[in-house]
Amino acid sequence: MPVIDISDPQSGSRAAISVESGFNCFRFVSRKGSEELDVIYAEDGFEEGKCAPSHNGIPILFPFPNRIRSGKYSWDGQDYDLPESLVSYDGSGNAIHGFCLDRAWRVTNQTESSVTAVFQISQDASDRASFWPADAKLSVQYVISGTTLRSEFTVHNPDDRPLPWGLGTHAYFRLPLGGTDAAQCTVFAPVIQSRQLCECLPTGAVVEIPTDTALQESPRFSSLRLDDAFAGLRPSPDGSIETWVTDPDSGRRVVQRFSADFQELVAFTPPWTAAICLEPYTCATDAINLRNQGFDAGLRVLESGDTWTGFIEIEAQL
Repeated sequence: MPVIDISDPQSGSRAAISVESGFNCFRFVSRKGSEELDVIYAEDGFEEGKCAPSHNGIPILFPFPNRIRSGKYSWDGQDYDLPESLVSYDGSGNAIHGFCLDRAWRVTNQTESSVTAVFQISQDASDRASFWPADAKLSVQYVISGTTLRSEFTVHNPDDRPLPWGLGTHAYFRLPLGGTDAAQCTVFAPVIQSRQLCECLPTGAVVEIPTDTALQESPRFSSLRLDDAFAGLRPSPDGSIETWVTDPDSGRRVVQRFSADFQELVAFTPPWTAAICLEPYTCATDAINLRNQGFDAGLRVLESGDTWTGFIEIEAQL
């Protein structure tokens, strides 16, 4: 399975990306001087294609992040039914995680410290093209500089019809961060409200944040059992949004910084490993159905020929 390695010649930080498994950056080792930190969790064998793309690295979720209820939705007077034979489903019968995390992408540019690839539904998942209202093109560039991995995202509508879409990432952050005890690490996100969920799907209601998921108060990892969605994120003074994980034993912190269009967050503690997923989304889970029910869930629509850009950075503070 083709894997592309990129690195910063000055710091020695490096990353590995699986082109055929959704352009997934499954390894990011941040380095400063003689110190380094393996930031992203992936199972042994992932780069050989032996492990689930959704359970490793940094899966890219597009043209919808997370779930669509029962794999069914309507758009512009037409009903759509995503087939289980072509699209991933969860154990409850919902389509999950979009069209591109399990498909090969096309590399368009590569340097020592960066790589860019593109995914277009009509070309790279043509068997799925009739199950989305319009064609969509997503370009992603990974760049390493110093102790930071930056991802630049460009969504383009090449079709003559309006494109409904949502984008998210699903990074698995390893714990601990050089210390000895993952339980003592703390997790922060500037969350404002929670989305009420029923079997992992939002009802449309927005509620106060429960005490056991109050990520704005930097709880310890040991107290968290998460598969939760948050509506609204408080930006930093520069307009970006930051989440982070801190290891009090090592004094290290991993900061995830992203553009303000990522206004939703899903937080997940995978039961199979010591990791935390802090997932920036441009829209809520099942946003296309919520929109049809009259809820503002952040679903975006690009007109023909239009383009959107955004970024996510992961910085290891060593």
